Parts: sequence; structure tokens; C-alpha cells
Amino acid sequence: MNIISGGVTAAKGFTASGIHCGIRKNRSKKDLALIYSEKPASSAAVYTTNLVKGAPLTVTKANLTDGIAQAVICNSGNANTCNADGVEIAETMCRLTADALGIRASDVVVASTGVIGQPLCLDPIRAALPALASSLSVEGGRDAAEAILTTDTAVKEIAVEFLLGGKVCRLGGIAKGSGMIHPNMATMLVFLTTDAAVAPAMLQKALSSDVAETFNMVSVDGDTSTNDMVSILANGMAGNPVIDAEGEDFSTFMKALNTVTVWLCRKIAGDGEGATKLLECHVTGGKDATAAKTAAKSVICSSLLKAAMFGADANWGRVLCALGYSGADLDVNRVGVAFRSVKGSIEVCRNGAGVPFSEEKAKEILSEKEITVEVSLGDGEAEATAWGCDLTYDYVKINGDYRT
Repeated sequence: MNIISGGVTAAKGFTASGIHCGIRKNRSKKDLALIYSEKPASSAAVYTTNLVKGAPLTVTKANLTDGIAQAVICNSGNANTCNADGVEIAETMCRLTADALGIRASDVVVASTGVIGQPLCLDPIRAALPALASSLSVEGGRDAAEAILTTDTAVKEIAVEFLLGGKVCRLGGIAKGSGMIHPNMATMLVFLTTDAAVAPAMLQKALSSDVAETFNMVSVDGDTSTNDMVSILANGMAGNPVIDAEGEDFSTFMKALNTVTVWLCRKIAGDGEGATKLLECHVTGGKDATAAKTAAKSVICSSLLKAAMFGADANWGRVLCALGYSGADLDVNRVGVAFRSVKGSIEVCRNGAGVPFSEEKAKEILSEKEITVEVSLGDGEAEATAWGCDLTYDYVKINGDYRT
């Protein structure tokens, strides 16, 4: 398993592009992305569980009922959510994309991200699609990765190379996500591509299983988005035997998928709005997977702990507080807590009570950009990891006037 360059265009047969079409006022910001597979691909997706859903999710879900897709169109700057004509707009985006590429409209994944409740005008998208389609290239993956961003401060793209049935396969992905991050299904927006041959049903099984351990374990601010979606296209151009059942090849594919998604999770969490630090909570000793995951996510979601990490304050009581209200099945009298970074590790709690530690050393450890909160529950063998970020003054500044 090797990490390679290329993002969504690393896999055979995939090209991409991204341009500024005029949805966003800032002309230096790309706002329309396109990903294309030269062959129809197996497809799968997961969607937000928020009852308020963006129209693009409704249209994409309908399009993917046959498990086939060939392109992804995504705009930033406008979520196309809570609009009376939202479904019509999303369907038209699919048709315009299909016309530009010479494919079926039902084979298009459509996504939007940005301000909620603002009408989305199709004119700039309609005018830009011919140029967007003609500029598709292997090198265009980076442009697509830029075009889906909103308040993100960095592009998020990765790809890996691995073997299936003696054939070299590749899997890559791009993501956007910085605020309104507390997924209960998938995440922000993530687009994955692979040249591995995987049957649609197995692709859906792999994605749904992985999401529960990765994107569902990320939180920036506790707000579950209306437009969260993860989609994956597998065009089979690597030439491996089709994965249509569980087995060694399916396990290898799952490992490749997880390598990409964990990397993207960390990048999304570390790029949280206003964030200065990536936080990781690693829980061990859980009674079962549910207890471990519930505990880890609760710690990462604690606003008080996030604020303490911003201030490099080893206020470990906030970790226990978060565990106590998490709802996880645990015995607080067995809990241990330690903080770790590249500057070392320091134990601050054992068996539910504080232990003597150096505040100066703790400050040094917590002043780093990546911090791990290690929690031992002492109840069993289950483990879980969750990712988040610190809570800073800039988070409020960014969201105080996000729309205006």
C-alpha cells in the first residue's frame, strides 16, 4: 500500500477540472468542479441523516439506484438547499453535464456546498460547462479539489496504489470540510475514485462500513450539515477480477479505502474553521465497539475540552466530564487519561482520579499542532479513534458573518 500523487485522477480513466464560473463573487476562487470516468463505473454513496437535505442529495440518490455513474458535478458558494426549485436545479445540472460529456443524465452525481436558503442561478453553470468539460485532464484533479472548497484553508487530496489479483489498482479522493462538521452518515463532501473492479453492492458495503469508523468519527463544531455526502466511482479499468463477495481482495480494497478516508478525516479535522490544532482521541479498553466510539466522539465534541486545548491547558477533568455524559457503558473509576504530542506523553488521570504531573511539561506537549488524548476505559478490548480540532476566537469570527 503506497501513497501516491494524483487525487481523484490517479486511477486509470479518470480526469477532472475546476474553474471559476461566477457563483462566488471572488474571481480568484474556483467554484465549479467536474470529475469524469471514460467508462461507466460502479457507484455508491452515503448521505446526511439531517432531515433538512440539500436537493442535490435527493437527485443523486435517485440517479444511483442502478449503482452506475460516470461523472460528478459540484459547485461551491451555494448549497442549493431549502429552495423551492432545488430539485429542478439539481436535475438540470445533471442534464447540462450529461450533454457536455455525451453521457446519460442519470449517470451524474450532483453536489453543492455553501450558503443554505439562497437561490442558485443556473446561468453561470450553463455558460461554463462547455469549458469545464473541454478542460478535463489528469492534471485537473487539483483544480477540482480547489473548486469544491468553501471556508477551507487547504486543498485535501490523496491517492494510494495497491494490488488486487496481481493487478496494480489505484484509489484516490478529494474532500471539502471546515465548518458545520458533525456527520451522522458520512461527511462534508468527499469524492472517491478507483480503477478497481468492484460490484456496486460490494462497493456500497465497503463505503458504508468504512464511514462508520472514519467520517462519522469527525467533529469540528457539532453541527450536522444538510449537504454531507460521500460518493465513490469504481470503473474497473485496472483489470482485476471483479470483487463481488467478501474475501482477501475485498479486505485489501477495504484497507486501501480506509487509508484514504482516515487521511482525509485528519485533514478535515485539522482544517476546522479557525482551528490551530488537530485533536485525536484514542480510546482503548472499551466493553464493546459502541462504548469505545461513543466515548471517543464525546471527548472530541466537548467545547470545554476544545477550548482548553486551544489554551494548551491540561484540564483533564473536562475529558472525564465528557465521558460521563457520553452515554457510553463505562466505569469512571477505571478511566485513565494521558496527553501526547511530538513533545512526549504525560499521564494526568488514573482510575478516575488525578495524578501528580508537571504543568510545565503538559503545556509544552499541548502547545503542538497535533495532540492525542489517550483514554483507557479498563473495561475490555474495544478501541476507537475520533478526530476534531481546538475551539478558537476565529471560529466565531468566521461564522458571525458567514452569509453577509
